[in-house]
Amino acid sequence: MSLSGLKIKETRLKKKVDFEPLEEGKVSMYVCGPTVYDRGHLGHGRSAVCFDVIRRYLIYKGFNVRFVSNYTDIDDKMINRAREEGITVPELAARVIPQYEEDYAALGVMEADEKPRATEYIDQMIEFVGRMDEAGVTYTIEGDGVYFDVKKAHEYGKLSGQKLEELKIGARVAENEAKRNPYDFVVWKFAKEGEPSWKAEFGDGRPGWHLECSAMSWKLLGEQFDIHGGGADLSFPHHECEIAQTEAVFGEGSFAKYWIHNGFITINKEKMSKSLGNFSTLRDLLGKYDGKVLRLMFLQTHYSNPIEFSEDLLEQAKAGLERIHDFVRNLKFDYEELDDGKIGEPYEAVYGKEIEILKKEFVRRMDDDFNTSGALGVLAKVVDLGYEAGNRDVKTKRFVDKMLEFLKEMDEVLGVIFADEVELDGKIEALIKAREEARASKDFEASDKIRDDLLKKGIELEDTPNGTIWKKV
Repeated sequence: MSLSGLKIKETRLKKKVDFEPLEEGKVSMYVCGPTVYDRGHLGHGRSAVCFDVIRRYLIYKGFNVRFVSNYTDIDDKMINRAREEGITVPELAARVIPQYEEDYAALGVMEADEKPRATEYIDQMIEFVGRMDEAGVTYTIEGDGVYFDVKKAHEYGKLSGQKLEELKIGARVAENEAKRNPYDFVVWKFAKEGEPSWKAEFGDGRPGWHLECSAMSWKLLGEQFDIHGGGADLSFPHHECEIAQTEAVFGEGSFAKYWIHNGFITINKEKMSKSLGNFSTLRDLLGKYDGKVLRLMFLQTHYSNPIEFSEDLLEQAKAGLERIHDFVRNLKFDYEELDDGKIGEPYEAVYGKEIEILKKEFVRRMDDDFNTSGALGVLAKVVDLGYEAGNRDVKTKRFVDKMLEFLKEMDEVLGVIFADEVELDGKIEALIKAREEARASKDFEASDKIRDDLLKKGIELEDTPNGTIWKKV
């Protein structure tokens, strides 16, 4: 697979650009993870899936990808929730982080190469604050904390495209009359009674939220790396502040070469968030739908665009996934009865050529800023081609092998094409065999009863000209 040809929409430049990594053949990625004070919601799931697909496609293209995604396990929200529940902050994190990992695994998200927790990198954060102090970009407010002076930053606002004088307070930029500028942000909060704190020469305390990712990405990926990602809500102030403090320490042009942000999930045109109370937890939805249904729903919209969420959208994705999985089952079902590979003109001249054309179209779509909706359009064409071959009775072992090879290639990126393998227990297998015998002897009453009994057990049967196939529902 060629490493060239990929274009991405770069947030800072607000246009698509050619992707050229810092080091040939390698890609370093840092994606902001969740603050682990509660279960993940659909917005967390979307971001995780978006960057999982981006990572997978870069691997598909032949890059050696190093992927880092963090957990914020010290924060005002963490402290407040732990206090409400009468537990410690570490106890809260120890409970919630495995919940995120369980939900992300259900969505088919690959584990990050590194999953740093903020509290594991306090020493590096203290060092980072010291370096900012040496650079002359911080000041202290007694009894409060160490702050970054945004007027000493190089072009603060260049990521979000906002001018300093037009920026608004909010989104974790707290109002404080003691600050030099309204938009200055805290990098180190001084210790308060009853809150976790760490010793530091400039005052015991804990890190500010924006400090975490600058310090952790520096230690894990270096002063500069290829891609920094996260939800659109993080572009300001979080990522803006990361840029300001990192460039203050390492110089202009350090930090991330490319910025990528995924779009919101909205309900009634409002962003889904815990603060608004209009969110659905991943765990609730995964109790009703297979994780691949949620994943397919995310992939049907370009990662940078918003998704207006509804149950109808999930049902549409469920129906689409069933069609894909039914096609794969039908494609593989009668494999041993097919021609052993003596392919005539219809395959060589038409179907083989069509598969090669579709392979190129898949790459072209994904090279266009990871266009998963376009890639799913290619998948739909593959399904149509497979059914056409079956209907024309030109499906052969060689055709199926080529088709499955291509489907597996696409699924390395999309992660929805193949259903999870399910093994039947002996009783279920015996019932399926008994039904086949009942049908063969034309005892349709018994056959229908067994089919209905199996459906109650979550096994749906489909009778085809070549026999009966089953699927778990």
